[in-house]
Amino acid sequence: MTLPNRLSVIVPALNEAAGIGQTLAGLQPLRTRGHEVLVVDGGSTDGTVERAAGRADRVLDGPRGRAHQMAAGAAAAGGTILWFVHADTVVPPDADLALLSALVRSRCRWGRFDVTLAGRHPLLPVVAAAMNWRSRLTGIATGDQGLFVTRALYDAVGGFPDLPLMEDIALSRRLKAHGPPACLRTRLLTSGRRWERDGAVRTIALMWRLRLAYALGADPAVLAHRYHG
Repeated sequence: MTLPNRLSVIVPALNEAAGIGQTLAGLQPLRTRGHEVLVVDGGSTDGTVERAAGRADRVLDGPRGRAHQMAAGAAAAGGTILWFVHADTVVPPDADLALLSALVRSRCRWGRFDVTLAGRHPLLPVVAAAMNWRSRLTGIATGDQGLFVTRALYDAVGGFPDLPLMEDIALSRRLKAHGPPACLRTRLLTSGRRWERDGAVRTIALMWRLRLAYALGADPAVLAHRYHG
């Protein structure tokens, strides 16, 4: 039986053994309040599945690719609201309460959170502030921001498009056509490892080039090769 306003938290994962435990630990208060947590693994070889077992209601095998994994999680979810949380993101213990309150208060049917980037690089707070500001200005959410949507609206727009990159932006555009997002100031803590590993300025430049290319009609498969390469 589906409970009213029950969240299904969907966590796509691939070789996230080092951090999946912390992510799922942050979701345990939500489970005690009756929400479900689904981890969708894309073929991890580092023990991610073993570490997720017991800390999620279900651990599913899915086709590799974040869009595919999130779509598989949504298909298996039993909640009336779907919340997509990356495997390197930690949510505050009352995030579900903020989410549900925002949907009622704003009458929006989808939305996202602000983020803080974890790490020591001095530019990370600037990057996070720019992400939050840009999203609030454009009405477009990125995956790091914990996109959430009612099941009814998700199904109405056809869910995640089959894209190897930019699936979050593509879904946001579909959802935005049906109304603006609720932009929560409650912050999720997400990893800044890519910025620290590859260099903050270099990563910022790469992200902007990819977004511009996508907006101009570039093939997402080509952009995915640049992003991962």
